[in-house]
Amino acid sequence: MTMSILTNILAITTTLCFFTNSYQPKLYYHSLYTSPSLTNNESISHHLYILTRRPHLAGTTANAEAASHVLSTLSANNIRSHLAEYAVSLTYPDSRSLKLTRPPPEPPTTFDLQQVVYKDDPYADVADQVEPTFHAYAKSGSVNGPVAYVNYGRVEDYTTLQETGINVTGSIVLARYGEIYRGDIVENAYEAGAIGVLIYSDRKDYGGGGGGAKWFPDGRWLPPSGVQVGSVFKGVGDPTTPGWPSSMEGCERLSEDEVEKAGNVPLIPSLPISGADGEQILRSIGGVVAQDDWQGDNDAPVYRIGPGPGVIELSYKAKQVIRTIQNVIGIIEGREEPDRFIILGNHRDAWTFGAVDPNSGTASLLEVAERFGKLQKKGWKPRRTIIFCNWDAEEYGLIGSTEWVEENQEMLASKVVAYLNVDVAVAGAGFHAYATPQLDQLIIEVIKQVQDPDNSSQTVYDSWVKAIENPEIGRLGGGGSDYVAFVQHIGVPSTDMSFGSAYPVYHSMYDDFVWMNKFGDPLFRRHLAAASIWGLLALKLADEEILPFNYSSYAYELQKSAEDLETELSGSSNISLIPLFKSIEKLNKAAVRINDKIKEIKEEKGWEFMWKNENKAWIMREVNDRLMLAERAFTDQDGLPERPWYKHLIYAPSKHDNYGSKGFPGVDDAIENANKLNTKDSWRSVQHQIWRVSRVITQAALVLHGELT
Repeated sequence: MTMSILTNILAITTTLCFFTNSYQPKLYYHSLYTSPSLTNNESISHHLYILTRRPHLAGTTANAEAASHVLSTLSANNIRSHLAEYAVSLTYPDSRSLKLTRPPPEPPTTFDLQQVVYKDDPYADVADQVEPTFHAYAKSGSVNGPVAYVNYGRVEDYTTLQETGINVTGSIVLARYGEIYRGDIVENAYEAGAIGVLIYSDRKDYGGGGGGAKWFPDGRWLPPSGVQVGSVFKGVGDPTTPGWPSSMEGCERLSEDEVEKAGNVPLIPSLPISGADGEQILRSIGGVVAQDDWQGDNDAPVYRIGPGPGVIELSYKAKQVIRTIQNVIGIIEGREEPDRFIILGNHRDAWTFGAVDPNSGTASLLEVAERFGKLQKKGWKPRRTIIFCNWDAEEYGLIGSTEWVEENQEMLASKVVAYLNVDVAVAGAGFHAYATPQLDQLIIEVIKQVQDPDNSSQTVYDSWVKAIENPEIGRLGGGGSDYVAFVQHIGVPSTDMSFGSAYPVYHSMYDDFVWMNKFGDPLFRRHLAAASIWGLLALKLADEEILPFNYSSYAYELQKSAEDLETELSGSSNISLIPLFKSIEKLNKAAVRINDKIKEIKEEKGWEFMWKNENKAWIMREVNDRLMLAERAFTDQDGLPERPWYKHLIYAPSKHDNYGSKGFPGVDDAIENANKLNTKDSWRSVQHQIWRVSRVITQAALVLHGELT
């Protein structure tokens, strides 16, 4: 009896010590994190300047040097760091040419395909290190044919052409950037029978719309010679190692033919071109006048569809190589739960200088690291482990993050609490957030604590709700950044955020420090706010005893998606959504139950609770495991039909727009197919996909419930 009492007293004392020596001080550290004594906009500006001194494309020496800067900064702030290297397949331009032939007497035009160095450009001496404009993983080849204008190159644009009686088979199509992923522009063109693709940046979308708008460096807009480069790969990770890591020690690889047969690389050549070159080609096109919403700005010529009479000769040759890429990994080990991970991720590689994309995010990541280093000096230690990940080769196809997740998949699936992504931290004003729904309330709580960078009298939350009539947190179903492997492959709760959204010099050589300093964030206050939000999210997830997740938000979001689906299928009498609605109700009940359990744990206080609950830590651990693992339950080992790498059945990219986010993507794809075929089997497939989604939602409800059936 005496020993039992002594054991209880020791357990109670340990728990009380935990409350007094760990929990309360951590709240103090969270407050300190955003204080002026820890924030430094000069430091963040300096990091961005260092990172963007020259172009640093994946696989280059310059990008390896940028990795060294990140590694040394993390190490200098008491963050144990290392490089995780992979040997991956990358492509670079070997040769390219573009020629336009018009009817006589107009002479042919051979385009120089150059982005012009502006007057007094401080980076003129390294401008020749920018790779010639190209599309990564574009098909090599030479094609010759009449040119046709296809607006944004979407499926609906080709439907419009078909309804007008225009056939682009055998043509080289001219599409403008702005609505869908460039890889989908190329694939849609191929499906329509085109033999080549040119993609340009229209002045209406990127040049200020004419009317005297000033382009960079006098204004924020893309100069006429500016070109948006980028990847046209539709997969994720190294194309030659789908589903397994590209190990430095050697690994199995697909051949070039096998990669092509996999269906994620283009089968016709493509090239990005400038707005000036695009307009010149548009002037050579005759035929039907395009409809009003296909036209350019008021200063543009009349856009016609063609094909022809202008004829394009397009030639592109790629060099494909195996190059080493480097992820920088930094670790602050947790004190109480070192086997639970909070991961902050950003990529480092850029098509050119990358001041906005991605190094505004990299500079913000280093600001978070420096503040955490200062907190450590003051005695802070996280409850859970915090991991910094600076990815490589994101621009080619999320390669660095995907290879790392594939290599560490089993460990990550069992230990990661949340992944917090920032790609572009700052592109301008206005806060934007995206998340899996259980993190919505946490984001709102955090942005209520951070001062708005453009109005010191209010918080980021205040400005967010005032600027947008019905502000919403977006979802992570698109394929645009490094959250993809975490959410869509292994099912990790995740966030993404930025200040500003689309910006005109995107992926061009004008995305440099000068543009950021003049137009993106002259005082670097937005960078500081981004670092404050990012770091506070990490601190709360790392330090709070009970994970700040709310699955009621998830159930609400799924209910909305199901109701939208019901509307879409209103004319399909043989399709039943009853299993879907029932599974969502189960999830909602489980969410309410675990929220009540959390409330009970938090409200019980004092000696009575301590005496009754010697194993309080184990109770919290079990609840946290349910909260962490429920997201995993939304995945299915077979993945999406024809896209098995995507395991998440709630969020994944649209089949025809990799940037587009879809709820219930398998159902959406099945409906599209059924609408085309309208057969019994195709509609049966729709019902099957609804059942699959219902089953994973039910599994998530069971995980939250925490008891066997």
